[in-house]
Amino acid sequence: MTAEAARSAARSKRRFAFGPGALVAAAFIGPGTVTTATVAGANFGFVLVWTLAIATGATIILQDMAARLGAGARLGLGEALVAGAGPRPIRYAAALLVFAALAIGNAAYEAGNLAGGALGAAELLGTERKPAVAGLALLAGAALLFGRYRVLERILIALVLLMSLAFAASAVLARPDLGALATGLVPRIPDGGVLAAAALVGTTVVPYNLFLHAAAARERWADASGVAEARADTMVSIGLGGLISILVLTTAAAMLFGTGAEVSNAADMARALEPAAGPLAGALVGLGLLAAGFTSAVTAPLATGYAISEIAPITDDRAKARLQKGVALAVLLIGAATALLDIRPVSLILVAQAANGLLLPVIATVLLLVMNRRDLLGDHANGRLANILGGAVVLFAFALGARALLRVAGVWP
Repeated sequence: MTAEAARSAARSKRRFAFGPGALVAAAFIGPGTVTTATVAGANFGFVLVWTLAIATGATIILQDMAARLGAGARLGLGEALVAGAGPRPIRYAAALLVFAALAIGNAAYEAGNLAGGALGAAELLGTERKPAVAGLALLAGAALLFGRYRVLERILIALVLLMSLAFAASAVLARPDLGALATGLVPRIPDGGVLAAAALVGTTVVPYNLFLHAAAARERWADASGVAEARADTMVSIGLGGLISILVLTTAAAMLFGTGAEVSNAADMARALEPAAGPLAGALVGLGLLAAGFTSAVTAPLATGYAISEIAPITDDRAKARLQKGVALAVLLIGAATALLDIRPVSLILVAQAANGLLLPVIATVLLLVMNRRDLLGDHANGRLANILGGAVVLFAFALGARALLRVAGVWP
């Protein structure tokens, strides 16, 4: 047996362990996802559960390709995007698109991550909003500045598991109708539910997570023998993230649907749970929301730093690492300042939404093309089934992108 075969055999005998996939789950289960799922459950009951199930499946397919790119080809998605974009003007356009969607967009959205985490802190600890935002920003900054990849990974894995337990307990306390929940897996859109369905999908299938996953998989595994572990991690971690979203929607549907209560965020769900669970309700939902805000406050800057450092024309590894941390901290600082000063970065968010609408189908297409290059991936390249599923998700990405652009243009509210 060769040394490579021995390493592969040893890896195959290892027990499952969470890895970069958990970072992706931590990234898309943010305050925006929690709020969107809460509002959808409160307004439409269990009817839209199927959208989260489909979005989770699409995310697994895309993230699986990103994980294989990082672990199998030792490439970040930014590198693959720029290298595969063709002539120099097109490469520049691709780099500009990545910058607009990630650097500008995540800086604007970071304020929402911190504010959402602060809302969770208020429910859990009674903390005022601005001190909570400042505290979360300092903790996230310390994690980004001083935390090595494996340290960050362990922290975020722990927080994902914490969110899972908190929202699972909330769902149990809500005592949902399991028959209605099962019926919600049958695709149908209620009157007025198109925007809610699109929002649930849009908070799950997120472009920047593809950059994060490829870069994290490359850091986690030293060679292509880690691909099998990366794929198992993706299936379990992203599946768990989708389950968390469904649990949030389930709790809101069970406690708020049909009550006529005004619902704008997860704090409203905590108050609705109080008759069933007393003060424990606020603690559970607050804990989940605080964890969701903090994980997104770390992963959004982290993904942006990876993406920008990959598309930058820098070859020195130390310089790339410095740029990666610098960009991540800049995104965090802009988000913290925006949240503390109560600025509404509407123009920046519109630019980011438009760029994301263009970026998601572009990235999905490039990813699918790269994953067919056997010179890079060998046996880990896409097979026929992976290409069929990937092609379907690319079409799905084009539909999501078109929806985002129509919304920015004011055609779709």
